[in-house]
Amino acid sequence: MRSQFIKIAWITFAWTIFSFFQFLTSYSTFVDYKLADQIDASIPLRASIFAGILGGILGGSAIVFLWEKWLRARPYGWTIRNLLISYTIIFVLVAFPSNVFFQSRFLEQSPLSTEVLIISAKRLTYATTLVPFFTWLAVVSFTTIALLVNDKYGPGVFKKFLLGRYFKPKREERIFMFLDLRSSTMIAEEMGEEKYFSFLRDVFRYATPAILKFKGEIYQYVGDEIVISWELANGAKNANCIQCYFEIQEDLDTRKSYFLEKYDTHPEFKAGIHYGHVMAGEIGVVKREIAFSGDVLNTTSRIQSKCNELGVDILASGAVIELLDLKNIHEPRRIGEIELRGKKELVTLFTV
Repeated sequence: MRSQFIKIAWITFAWTIFSFFQFLTSYSTFVDYKLADQIDASIPLRASIFAGILGGILGGSAIVFLWEKWLRARPYGWTIRNLLISYTIIFVLVAFPSNVFFQSRFLEQSPLSTEVLIISAKRLTYATTLVPFFTWLAVVSFTTIALLVNDKYGPGVFKKFLLGRYFKPKREERIFMFLDLRSSTMIAEEMGEEKYFSFLRDVFRYATPAILKFKGEIYQYVGDEIVISWELANGAKNANCIQCYFEIQEDLDTRKSYFLEKYDTHPEFKAGIHYGHVMAGEIGVVKREIAFSGDVLNTTSRIQSKCNELGVDILASGAVIELLDLKNIHEPRRIGEIELRGKKELVTLFTV
């Protein structure tokens, strides 16, 4: 929920800036024709700022809480029709009070005066209203697409693409956590393909808020597994990489009755955590993504695979534990030096 309100805040900020530039464009026309001294520029300026803020709050809320979900879950024709209808309603809800705001100050009358209300309503029927209508429709469409693309790549990853951060491969230190669903094979056999797919969607949906809260980046979904990555500073700070696991499980536990009622099972994850150097860079031609390559990924996967054998829910390498300050958070318990498949050297493992 917090991430959704942050999105709305950014949308409101961006749209207010855009509305301000609309004012500058219109005002420059008056300056060009030497008519600027005939109007009080503060009135349309304040009206533009008011429209941007109100539009950002209403339109941003619609995008975040409604339209993104419609685009993912509803038929295309139904979604387009209802998007246009709801957008038109929001446009009127923004344009009418903005006109009232402007006319009341221009005519120096109360916003509730009959003359102001009539003039403001009539302005909505003018052909010139089509220009801002379609302009803001384009802005709304671009914003929605940008948010969908950002969600597709993962929070923060799309920005890195735009900035070209990984256009050339670079070496960096990262923390990885491999989250694997317990008893997934048995659950899949009992549910069947369609129901199991729905189950995974629900599990991943309810796991995501905790990942975002603790500044994790979803690197991959691999079947019933989630691979989460942190830049070293983000993952080590406040032991985010450890706290993320427990919050995910806590969020799933609070919805235990929902999962039992709908799927007759309750999801639980086992996790392996490790850190080290990786090469990071853009890969692919038709489908581009940021990929990580390095032994740390294989090692993290091997660590996670030891959870069942050792009878624990979470395992972390000694290298990760040394990075973290776990005082007053969780008490690590040393398992010992364990042999991992494909590794010549023993790896010290802890559970938390």
